[in-house]
Amino acid sequence: MHNDFNFNFIEPDEVIADFVENLGTFHNLSDEPKEVVIIPDGRVDLFFSQSPSEPFHATLIGLETYPEQRFIPPHTHAFIISFKPLAVEYILRTSIADLLNTGKDLPKGFWEFELSDIQNFETFCAKATGKIKEQLPSDLDERKRRLFELIYSSKGELSVKELSENIGWSSRQINRYFTKHLGLSLKAYSTILRFRASLEHIAQGKLFPELNYTDQNHFIKEVKKFSGVAPKELSKNQNDRFILLSVLKGK
Repeated sequence: MHNDFNFNFIEPDEVIADFVENLGTFHNLSDEPKEVVIIPDGRVDLFFSQSPSEPFHATLIGLETYPEQRFIPPHTHAFIISFKPLAVEYILRTSIADLLNTGKDLPKGFWEFELSDIQNFETFCAKATGKIKEQLPSDLDERKRRLFELIYSSKGELSVKELSENIGWSSRQINRYFTKHLGLSLKAYSTILRFRASLEHIAQGKLFPELNYTDQNHFIKEVKKFSGVAPKELSKNQNDRFILLSVLKGK
């Protein structure tokens, strides 16, 4: 991590862990834009950010299916809630099907956040956790909770049929749910999670498939598809361009 670009991510309170993967912050202290590559990770991000060129605002980012180069403006300060997909229906109470590979600005005052709330990481985390707890559902469909639990624990390696049989929910209904709420199929989402699990291995310097890939070529092809580069180049992570990989290496 470079001194002019700081980041920190923590795990959520156990009470909201079914819906939130982590809470984080990053700060570009430089006078220059920071180049980053956004890669698919299966999370839905809610950003609260501010910079000299952009006033304080909240942005909801949908799922990504391909890598995209972006530039973080100088002196940008951002805080992030990274949601698991179950939160789309039960916490955010919306659909992000139209936000695939894009995002949208949320109304001013969303969840009553304001600029003063992103001056301190602990203060932000406490408020964000409180707001999410207020949204916790009283009627969570256990099939859906179990579905995402299995998808995550299997690192995306269970087939749609296996998931369907495990939770007693038809494959057709599961795919309809994914398409309606997330904008992609369960199979496509599981492939992203398998890639993300591979990132943890790449962060450890393991450049060969540890998961259920056909062979090395298949592994390389999928890593290139989702990151834009081969595993060896991704592992080098020059200038911390791949923030997710930098976070994984820092664990």
